[in-house]
Amino acid sequence: MTVSGNGVETARSGKLAETVYAALIRQIEAGEYAANARLPGEHELSKIFDVSRPVVREALGMLRDDGRIYSRQGAGSFVVGAQDDLGLAFRPAENIADIQRSYEFRETIETKAAELAALRRNDASLEQMDALLRRLQKATAGGTHREDIDFELHLTIAKASNNQYFPTVLLALREQIAAGMKLHGLALLSPTGRLEQTTDEHGAIVEAIRNRDPRRASDLMRQHLNNSRDRLFGGSLLDLRL
Repeated sequence: MTVSGNGVETARSGKLAETVYAALIRQIEAGEYAANARLPGEHELSKIFDVSRPVVREALGMLRDDGRIYSRQGAGSFVVGAQDDLGLAFRPAENIADIQRSYEFRETIETKAAELAALRRNDASLEQMDALLRRLQKATAGGTHREDIDFELHLTIAKASNNQYFPTVLLALREQIAAGMKLHGLALLSPTGRLEQTTDEHGAIVEAIRNRDPRRASDLMRQHLNNSRDRLFGGSLLDLRL
């Protein structure tokens, strides 16, 4: 895909964008990017395909128009998977109370998903967890919080339960969870934040799943979700009584 000059690239930008678009479609369909996985950024894609960023931007726009990817401001572009088309939807989080409710609901389903993952995981799912954990640790070492990787790790644990209802519900709650994770990430990056702690919590959950310890995996997931909620809310929850 090398282009020999700016004028030539401008003339062929539409064709180049279609080529990049088709290549990304093939990669998505081949499973190189799983459902809800984050695509490389525009700069990285321009290097991979040896084209300009405007060409990449046009190709990503085509993918969005086709419903193949979705974008979150400041986070990047993510793959839409078959699970997203099942018709399950929740009302968007409208306020901080809804985010607290989201944490409550996640505690109910994700603790059980972690328990089952410890009992049912295979080597492939464990390798995917390890890869995501390494990416999360790298981001932490760089002083950043990657809520997209965070969500993908939780989703991978849910998939390892070998019960499709867990990942389906997490995907349906993706935007609500993302809202909480974004605010949690801001709290982690504050002077009193605990970015390393939350990454260590993820590592402990994965280790319990690796060791096939369902009770510990469940307990650590509950502790992690409660700690995340408390870091976000400063330990003071809203009164949600009717």
